[in-house]
Amino acid sequence: MAIHVVFVHGLFMTGIESLPLRRHLARELDAVTHVFPYMATLEPIEDVAARLAQRLTGLAEAARGGNEPTVHLVGHSLGGLIVLRALELVDPGHVTPADHPMPPGRAVSPAHRAVLLGSPVAGSTAAARLSRHPLLRRALGRSEAALIPAGPAATSAGSNEIGVIAGDHAVGLGRFFAQFSEPNDGTVAVRETALDAATDRIVLPVSHTGMLLSRAVARETAHFLRYGCFSLRASS
Repeated sequence: MAIHVVFVHGLFMTGIESLPLRRHLARELDAVTHVFPYMATLEPIEDVAARLAQRLTGLAEAARGGNEPTVHLVGHSLGGLIVLRALELVDPGHVTPADHPMPPGRAVSPAHRAVLLGSPVAGSTAAARLSRHPLLRRALGRSEAALIPAGPAATSAGSNEIGVIAGDHAVGLGRFFAQFSEPNDGTVAVRETALDAATDRIVLPVSHTGMLLSRAVARETAHFLRYGCFSLRASS
């Protein structure tokens, strides 16, 4: 059975930074890894999510060969928010917006499991405060709508299992904007990563960017994608 893992990078990143993590996943899961590229500041997040959903469906269709294909997702920071929206689109029970049509193979429901790394599913305090500065707000671009949601966080992703990894090593520029008074990874507060639909959730002593280089994060991500749970007990 072919196993594919698609990595979705965060704001101001390209996916290259995920190389150590992807190498670990490829080795541990005997998987083919992919980077899903997008321009966070220029592309509407809904359009990016629709493209990702089409990519997932395409991988699932191409992998078919007698056995159900396995396609997993890993999203870092903003990438995790895009992952959640894409999962809604590939869910057969989800009503697809008319301006984001899915291909005929949509009903394949390609994604099986997803891990969100430091994703502010409940909204980003750092982004919200950055948006109050007329000049600095431009840095957020089209990603602002996703990072500062008007409504509640997503609560369902169909039949997919979702794991959440948060960090509490407060090193990062985001803390200067957010002025956190709670556990955080330097950019995103632990509280902001909470997702009701998560199958499992852990907090590790890593920073927002450092989690991409962490062996513990790589190990736990692989464990969740393989078994649907983390090897460590939930710490929050």
